[in-house]
Amino acid sequence: MELIKIVLSSVLSIAAIFILTKLIGNKQLSEAHIFDYINGITVGSIAAEMATSLENDVFKPLVAMVVYTVFVITISYLDRKSLRLRRIFSGKSLVLYDSGKLYYDNFKKTGIDINEFLVSCRLNGFFDLNEIHTAIFETNGKISFLPNELNRSLQPKDTNLIVSQSRIMTNLIVDGKIIEGNLQKCRKTKDWLFNNLKKQNAGNIDDIFLASYDGESKFNIYKKINEKNNRSPFE
Repeated sequence: MELIKIVLSSVLSIAAIFILTKLIGNKQLSEAHIFDYINGITVGSIAAEMATSLENDVFKPLVAMVVYTVFVITISYLDRKSLRLRRIFSGKSLVLYDSGKLYYDNFKKTGIDINEFLVSCRLNGFFDLNEIHTAIFETNGKISFLPNELNRSLQPKDTNLIVSQSRIMTNLIVDGKIIEGNLQKCRKTKDWLFNNLKKQNAGNIDDIFLASYDGESKFNIYKKINEKNNRSPFE
C-alpha cells in the first residue's frame, strides 16, 4: 500500500510540475525537452535528499526516482509517435513576427516581452526588424529567424556595391509607452514623434507595440496585432 502511495505521489507531482512549467512558459527550457527538464529538477532533488538524509530508509526515494525516469521515458516515446500528444506535451511553435507584423497575442502566450525579443534579434545579427522575414518561438524556448532575401547569401561586397552603414535602431515607443530618455538621446521632441506617427497613420500610442528610430531617416512602427496566428509551419 505504501509503494502505491509513493507511485501515485510521484505521478501527481510530475503532472503538477508540468502544468506549472507550461504556465510559466518555455523560456527556461533552453535545449531540454520539457519532461527532461522536469526529470532533471525532480530526480536531482530526490537524489540530493537521499544522499543527505539521516534516515536509513533509502527505498522510498529510490522508488520515486525510478517512477520519474520510467514516466519520462514513456512520455518521450509517446511524444515521438503521436503528433497530437506532441502538441500537448511539447507545445507548438508560435510565429512572433512575420512580414512586418508583430503578433502581440503570441508574445503573451510565450511569456517574453518585446525587449527580450529584440535582444534575441541582435544576438542573431539583426539590428533592424526589416531585415527579418519571420521569427518563430520554438518549443525549446529559443527563437529562430528567417531573414529577408536581400539579407541572405550574396553580400554587397561581392558585387563591389557601395552601401551606407546601417545604424542601431533606438526604441522610442515600447508596448504603448514613450521612452522619453531615448527620445532625448535622439535629440527629438514629443511633437516630432507625434508628427511622424501621424504621417504613418499610426493611430493611438496605446496600439503601438514598437516604434524605433535610427537617428537619421528610418522610423519603423509596428502595431499590436491582435489577430490570431496559431499556424506552425513545422507540423
